[in-house]
Amino acid sequence: MRVGIVAQKGNSRAAVLAERIRETLPEEVTVRLDDATARRLDEEGHPVEQMDACDLVVSIGGDGTFLFAARGAGPTPILGVNLGEVGFLNGVAPEDAVETVEAVVAGYRETDTIPSREVPRLRATGEGDWSVHPALNEIVVQGPQRGHGNGLDYEVRVDDRVFTAGRGDGVLVSTPTGSTAYNLSEGGPLVHPDADALVITEMCAGESMPPLAVPSDSVVEVRADGAAFGYVSSDSTRERFETPETVTVRPDPDPTRIAEPSSDFFQALGKLD
Repeated sequence: MRVGIVAQKGNSRAAVLAERIRETLPEEVTVRLDDATARRLDEEGHPVEQMDACDLVVSIGGDGTFLFAARGAGPTPILGVNLGEVGFLNGVAPEDAVETVEAVVAGYRETDTIPSREVPRLRATGEGDWSVHPALNEIVVQGPQRGHGNGLDYEVRVDDRVFTAGRGDGVLVSTPTGSTAYNLSEGGPLVHPDADALVITEMCAGESMPPLAVPSDSVVEVRADGAAFGYVSSDSTRERFETPETVTVRPDPDPTRIAEPSSDFFQALGKLD
C-alpha cells in the first residue's frame, strides 16, 4: 500500500504530525511525503501532482491544504486532518490523526477498499481551447482586478437560457462543497454538501439577480466583455483570457473522494461566527 502525506507548508505542527504518522505505519506501507514537508524533515519528497499514484492521501492542515492535495490526488481518497479553525473538508482532529490513519490503512490491507464519499468538481473551458484544473470549491470569472470600474460586462446562460447580464467584478459558480468558501463571502447561500446543486453568484454587480441554485448537471456559460482581459480562477489557480470570451463551466466527470470520517457540516457551521 502507498500512502501520500501532504502537510500545510510552513506549519511545524503539521510537519511533526506527518512524521508521527509516517513512523507509525507498518514497514510494508510506502509513505510519500510532499516535497516541502520532506525537505523540512530531511526525507525524500514527491510532487503533489503525483499523489494520484497512492492508495490514500492524508492532508494535514486547513481547507486550503486539502484543496492543494486534491489537485494531485485524482481518484485517490483523501483523509483530511484539521489544523484550521473551521475545517469543512477535514473531518479528523489532530489528536485522532495517527489512530485514524492506522485504522484506514488496516482496513484497506484487509478489504482492498477505503470507505469514502464522492464530491463533485467543476471544469471551466474557453473558446480559445484552454481549460483550468477542475475545481472542488468554485470557478470564478472576473475582470482585471476587483473594485469600481475594474470589472467586466457579462451575460450568464444556464443550459442555453439567459439567467442574468450586467457589469460587476465577476461571476462565481460554486459546488455545494464550496458554498462555505468564496461563495459565502460574496453573499451566496450555504448549501448542504449532499445537495444536488450548483450556485451562481454575481460579484459586486451594479444591479444583480439573487444567487441561483441550479441542478448539478447544468452547463453554465459566462460571456465576458467590456475589459481588455479577464481571469478564470479554479479554487487557487488562475488563467488569463482575452475578451470577448465565453467561459463554459460544467461538472467534471471525475469527482474528488473524501475518505471517512468526513467533517460534520453542522458542527463546522458553528465555527463561522
